[in-house]
Amino acid sequence: MAKFSDDVTQGIEKSAARAMLRAVGLNDDDFNKFQVGIVSAGNEVTPCNLTGPELSNFAKEGVNGADSAGLIFSTIAVSDGISMGHEGMRASLVSREVIADSVELVMHAERFDGMVTIAGCDKSLPGMLMASARINRPAIFLYGGSSLPGVYKGKDISIVDVFEGIGAFDKGLISEEELYEIECNACPGQGSCAGMFTANTMASVGEAIGMSLPGTASIPAEDDRLRDAAKKSGLQLNYLLKNDIKPRDIMTIDAFKNAITTVLALGGSTNAVLHLLGIAYEARVNLDLSTFDDIGRQVPHIADMKPFGKYHMVDLDKIGGVPVVSKILLENKLINPDCLTVTGKTVGENLENIEIPTNQDVVYFPDNPIASEGGIAILKGSLSPKGSVVKTAGIEINEFSGPANVFESEQDAIDALFNNKINKGDVVVIRNEGPKGGPGMREMLQITAAIKGAGLGKDVLLITDGRFSGGTTGLCIGHVTPESFDHGPISICKNGDVITLNLTKRELNLEISESEVVSRLEDYVLPEPRYKSGVLNKYSKLVSGADTGAVTS
Repeated sequence: MAKFSDDVTQGIEKSAARAMLRAVGLNDDDFNKFQVGIVSAGNEVTPCNLTGPELSNFAKEGVNGADSAGLIFSTIAVSDGISMGHEGMRASLVSREVIADSVELVMHAERFDGMVTIAGCDKSLPGMLMASARINRPAIFLYGGSSLPGVYKGKDISIVDVFEGIGAFDKGLISEEELYEIECNACPGQGSCAGMFTANTMASVGEAIGMSLPGTASIPAEDDRLRDAAKKSGLQLNYLLKNDIKPRDIMTIDAFKNAITTVLALGGSTNAVLHLLGIAYEARVNLDLSTFDDIGRQVPHIADMKPFGKYHMVDLDKIGGVPVVSKILLENKLINPDCLTVTGKTVGENLENIEIPTNQDVVYFPDNPIASEGGIAILKGSLSPKGSVVKTAGIEINEFSGPANVFESEQDAIDALFNNKINKGDVVVIRNEGPKGGPGMREMLQITAAIKGAGLGKDVLLITDGRFSGGTTGLCIGHVTPESFDHGPISICKNGDVITLNLTKRELNLEISESEVVSRLEDYVLPEPRYKSGVLNKYSKLVSGADTGAVTS
């Protein structure tokens, strides 16, 4: 059987390559085996990826055997939590593309036959899945694990509580000492953010789409079961190699629909929309925004998870993890049981022996859901002709109308809030933060959390061509397309313009005449690019709109 790795292991002319491989520990026997890349985003930049190096070693132990030899390499990651609310956040979404590109380059150059991918933070997870889909060699994904929640005054807390605390302190609702105590207790150890924020949402996607072993998405980072899962993932890759099962065999349109259904049922992060579109692009699957809304109208929101609910990822793990959610969805004919997974079995076969616990309130049932529709909706209208995204989970209103309060960046909006220039009833518009115009489509947890912390969470609507953290709650609409830099209507909003939201109709409208829109667009002048060199400049020239996943390849 011909292998990609034959390019570096077979024949007299490959003596130099083999000499190099001997230096890293391979021997004659290894040169006839599958060569496997084991890649993590392990680093000390963020607690989300601290487990990467250790899990890579366990995965290598699983890979190594009679048929395969594993070699470890790494890629980058940035911390969304640390980069939030300043210029550094512009690098976050860009890092997803760099991760996918860097994994592709190593796989291409070293001629690995397959790979185990390990990641823990918001962009490294989709970056790994995008790379797997693009390269299309046997691959398996392992989540680096979530953190346990911290504790403050007897209540479980997470990083989101710190961001909300900043807003509460600014408005005099808590003391500096209280904010300090929240800061010191919010992140007790390694692992990704504890709630159903972006990392845990995308870990759930990894399972739901069939690229991770069942039950691995919810295991805490500090749990020894995760080390066992790493070894099992390595072992399972051997099965995928022997049977030539590739990511595109698994990540079909029906598998994407299963993943979308799971995200909506969990009330997961709006970033999942952006990332699933990006993964689908690499998997050559035709997926668009309308699919999310079509499914969202049919799938109930059933998981009572943070940031809007009561529970963290560890609580979902205690009742059986994502397989329990999948079993509920399957029994109600909401997911496709016939999709292939990395186990070599179908979704239905994987779930045959899963029991649904009844003495719990983490996950509800479709006949008595938290909400009758999924936790994310897609809006269109005169302000977002190509679409925008809102997390409906936890929102108690269907309509909002108010005057625009327009800002050219997130920082301008934060300064306005702290100077009491954002008021009840305002529609806060933050533009020039899209993939091209940002560049980088910053997450805006700082402003959304500060608004909530200031007691305005139910009284202010925030709209942006940027995006939001998985920890964001409240009246927040992101991914407005076309973005400002693409001459979208958001570019010509003026202070005082009335903006209207109708969730039932899935509409977001700028209440000015079509002729006025045309007139303003004719007069609109693009602002100067924020970056005229370097990676952010390159990214702005290559990236697509948020409605197509903000991809660059």
